[in-house]
This record gives sequence, C-alpha cells and structure tokens, in this order.
Amino acid sequence: MDHQPNILIVDDSAIVRKALTRQLEQFGALVTQAEDGKQGVEAALLGHFDLIISDVEMPHMNGFDLCAKLKDIPNTRGIPVIMLSSLDTDRDIEQGFKSGAAAYVTKSLAQTQLIETVESVLEKFTFHKTRLILVVDDSPTVLHLVKQALEEAGFSVITAENGKRALKRIDEQRPDLIISDITMPEMNGIDFCKALHADPELAVIPFVVMSSNSDRSMMRRLLYLGAAGYLVKPFNLDQIVITVERLLSDHFLILIKDRERLDTERKMMLASITSLIAALEARDPYTRGHSETVAKLAGEMGNRMNIGAEGIESIGIAGRLHDIGKIGVPDSILLKPGRLTDAEFAIIRQHPTIGAEILSAIPSIKPLLPVILHHHERFDGHGYPKGLKGCAVMLWARMTAVADTYHALISDRPYRQGMSHEQAMDIIEDVRGTQLCPDCVDAFKEMLK
Repeated sequence: MDHQPNILIVDDSAIVRKALTRQLEQFGALVTQAEDGKQGVEAALLGHFDLIISDVEMPHMNGFDLCAKLKDIPNTRGIPVIMLSSLDTDRDIEQGFKSGAAAYVTKSLAQTQLIETVESVLEKFTFHKTRLILVVDDSPTVLHLVKQALEEAGFSVITAENGKRALKRIDEQRPDLIISDITMPEMNGIDFCKALHADPELAVIPFVVMSSNSDRSMMRRLLYLGAAGYLVKPFNLDQIVITVERLLSDHFLILIKDRERLDTERKMMLASITSLIAALEARDPYTRGHSETVAKLAGEMGNRMNIGAEGIESIGIAGRLHDIGKIGVPDSILLKPGRLTDAEFAIIRQHPTIGAEILSAIPSIKPLLPVILHHHERFDGHGYPKGLKGCAVMLWARMTAVADTYHALISDRPYRQGMSHEQAMDIIEDVRGTQLCPDCVDAFKEMLK
C-alpha cells in the first residue's frame, strides 16, 4: 500500500490483542483494538480502516455476526475482514467465508501465516478500491443485489437501468468493467455492446453479460461482439465477484505489460533524442545546456502551478525537446554572429514545425507536440507558426515559452553577452500579457523568489 495500513483488531483476549498489535506494528500498521464484536462494529463505523482482524468466539457479538453486520452496513461493506480463530474445522472456516470474510487464519498458524495473509488481502482490496464497476439492468432488485455483492468485495459501483442511460454514465465516469443484462428497454444489451465497441477508447473496457438466456448461439454472438464473459441467471453472487476479479486482474496485467513496453520504447526513444539534442547543442557552444535548463525551469513551474507529477514529467521531456527542429536550420544561420536577415529569420521560424514533424511519428510523444510546435506563439497572437492567441496556446507551451525566454536572455550569444537575472526579469515583466502568458510569468516569478 502507498500509505500506512489502518487495522482494527477485535478479540476479547487482552493478551492476544497485545501480541497481534506488536506483530502488526512491526509490519508497519497503525492498530486500533476492540474487545468484542459490538465494540468492533462501533469502532468500524467511527474509523477509516483498511482491514479488520477478528476472533470468532467473543461475548456480546461473535466474529461471524460481526462480519455479517459489517457487510450489511454500506459504510463498512468494503472493509475486508480476516477471521483469526482457534476454531479450525471445515464447518467453522466455511461459516467464516459465508459471513463475508476475505480470509480465515487459525491461531495456531498465525505466527507464520498472518502477515502474509494481511499483505495479500490488503493488496487485493487496495486494487479493488481503485476499480469502478458499471452494472446495467432494468431490474432494481438485480441492480441492488449485484451492487451490494461487489461493494462487499471492495469495488466502487455505479448503476444504470438500460444501455442508453449507461452510455451517459460512462460519459460522466469511465468504468473499469461493465456488467450488463441483455433484455432492457430503450437500448438492449446487444446494442449497448455494439455502441461500446464502435468506439476504440471504450472497446477496451471488459464487458460481462448477465442474462437468463442460456442459448449457445446468443452466447457466441455476444462473445463475437466483444463480450469478455457471459453469466446465466440465476447465478451465485460470488460467481459475479470471482468473474470480475479474474477479468480485472487479467486486464490489469495486460495494461501493466503494455505500459512497461511503452516505457521501454519511450526510454529508448528519449535516449536517441537526447543524443540528437547533444549533437544539436554541440554545434552552438553558446546554447549548450539550454534545453536541459528550460526543461528544469518548466518542471519547477509545473510544480508551482500544480499540474501533477505526470504533467511535470511530461513538460520536462517537452522542454528537452522544444528546440529539436533546429537540426533543420543551417549552421550559417544558426551560428551567424550578426543580425539575421528577414529571409534567414523566416528559416529560423520553421524550427517548431520541423521539430513537430520529426517527433510526430512517435506515438508516446504525441501529447507533447503542442509544446514543440507552439512554444514561440505569443499571448497577443503575434507569434509563430500559427499565430495562436491567449489560452488557445496549450498551457505547457506557454510555460515553456517563459522558461525559454528567460534562459535565452541570460545566455551569452555570438552577438551579445547574457543579461543579469534582474535585467532579464525586467524584460519578462515588460512583455507580460503581450508576448508571455501573465499567469505563467507570475508563477515563474514566485518560483524564483
């Protein structure tokens, strides 16, 4: 888990509670204690627990009743419960799972198995809490039962009464998996499945059919249309939970593998581009390190402007790539010690377009292309290459423009020495709202304080 797990121990033995607390605190958990099932329910309602570990034999309310009670309460339904008991017959263990326990550990094996079980259950339910399931059925009873079963397993659930309403829910919140009936008013499950798979972005969401129609031809048709599973009513609710867990686990592993592959490709691509930038900057000793400095400044601005960790990483990459198009500018122009002619400046102005064209063939760089293409646009619309104005220019491009302008001003050039920080900031203040985005300039100034 990303945070310290908050665990509630429910046991009528003070000795057992003390031993468990010591063991769990060594694991890194924050532990709360309750002496019986009744206190356990009260504590669960007041606290925010990631896990509850309960004995079975206790006064006032035993562990089985405690677990069943928690699963009946919406606010505690998603908290996993581990039964820890000296009762170890098959009947006791079966009763523990029937009451809703996520795992059952006998006290004789607690020393060797408890922490491993805790880790496993926490990992599973942490994954579940981040998954959103959409259940679609015109029967309120079915919606309620399936929703409750999935919430008991730790999932977040939204519902819709037909395919048409489900598509609206998907616009509001994109689910990680969809469970849908077939026979529904307004839009049935078949048309709903077709609509989803007509959209490449939605087609990747696992789609499970639940229907009283057990006809094999219907099953084959839905699977052909892209359904990932088919459940025949009436079904055991545990069957739905197991199906959802398996499909999401498989889907999640596929996504992880795809992400690892893309990360590897991206790293290889960035290594190649870094070499190109090094070669570019080797042509001009006056701008050596310029791209890296712009990337660093833009990243620090991103932190100041709360664009998030992924945004900061992305704008840093874009900063390193923003001048890559200068590879297409001849040395006679790029390194010219004097003032450029209008024709020469027109060639220089092509470098954002050249850079975007060079990088456009790399899918993982596509979100960064607006930075490469538009970092020389002006806030007043008099920039290049498109003459975009104000917020029509992507925020990251406006941020990069401020960092780029500042470092260009303080850097030595063949035709002038670099300015002092104070002189550069005076100029940046002068062009605030005309050349440069005022919000980005303000964030830049705050960052440098």
